[in-house]
Amino acid sequence: MFSWRELADGARVGAGLAAALLASSLACAHTTGPVALATPTATATPQSALAAATKYPGIGRAATPKEVAAWDIDVRPDFKGLPAGSGSVAQGMDVWESKCASCHGIFGESNEVFSPIVGGTTKNDVMTGRVARLTDPGFPGRTTLMKVPTLSTLWDYINRAMPWTQPKSLSANEVYAVTAFMLHLGGVLPEQFTLSDRNVADVQKLMPNRNGMTVQHALWPGVASAKSLPKPRPDVLASACMSNCVPGEVKLASFLPDFARDAHGNLAEQNRAVGAQHGADTSKGAPQKADGSTAALALAQKHTCLACHGVESKIVGPSFREVAKKYAARSDAADYLAGKILSGGSGVWGAIPMPAQALAGPDARAIAKWLADGARK
Repeated sequence: MFSWRELADGARVGAGLAAALLASSLACAHTTGPVALATPTATATPQSALAAATKYPGIGRAATPKEVAAWDIDVRPDFKGLPAGSGSVAQGMDVWESKCASCHGIFGESNEVFSPIVGGTTKNDVMTGRVARLTDPGFPGRTTLMKVPTLSTLWDYINRAMPWTQPKSLSANEVYAVTAFMLHLGGVLPEQFTLSDRNVADVQKLMPNRNGMTVQHALWPGVASAKSLPKPRPDVLASACMSNCVPGEVKLASFLPDFARDAHGNLAEQNRAVGAQHGADTSKGAPQKADGSTAALALAQKHTCLACHGVESKIVGPSFREVAKKYAARSDAADYLAGKILSGGSGVWGAIPMPAQALAGPDARAIAKWLADGARK
């Protein structure tokens, strides 16, 4: 077993190795002869990995320190890896309203799609470091600030995964600012506060659930080895079955039964177009290939419209079919909808606003015409 610090260090080395191998494979198409790999720095690939790579001459080059740094963005609980920067609560409010509120609510209360981020914490929780309502069965829900014990987790997740449609697009200063604003909404930081890499350790001491994380599950034996702590106890007790074993190779697989297909629309059309998980086609029939009649749907996928709108089902905003039905009687529906796509708006389909979309006018008009024609596949 390894401690969480050892695992984190291993992950950082692994990220460097992955970046080096990726750079090597991408460069092989431009290589005409044997190439000597560059000597790695202390933060790049280990000597053993470099020796293994030399077995394949003519395959690209080693990743540069800058390329490795682009992959190595994790922030540890001790704040190692945290970039320099700062952001105030007021600056965070601007970032929040323009890039976060459409999904998470003006005050972090979220909506019927996303879980609430703010709420359920008190001034006494900030003092004790343990959220009392986590043990209250009568409290209606659990928010992010009620559960997360470490500020680094909050900062790291926002930095690598938000906004929903453009992950990793926030600058370090914007991440500091929006994190400060969230903590202000939760009553942790005052309105005039500026969060930075120089004071995060002090703010960590104010996290409402900083003392709510336990290590008494025997998963981190190194952390719980101090004599002052109770002996760790596994949270799962079981014994291995060594009888009636299945002979031969066992293949694990999953499938969606017919009665469950299309229960919530086609999930492949509802996932955002970034990241590794694009969703499986859960429509009734076989997956459909795009042709001329579905070019507009392809544009909607390209511009991540499907992150908030399903074709047949509501996600954050209304389904495309609902929009088409609402404006079917308007003679100027295509022009009207193109304008709404480009300018954004709120109040037509509920309280969640749709921000202005940054796409070319011809693409907006093509999507709008598709909607005006009924949003057919």
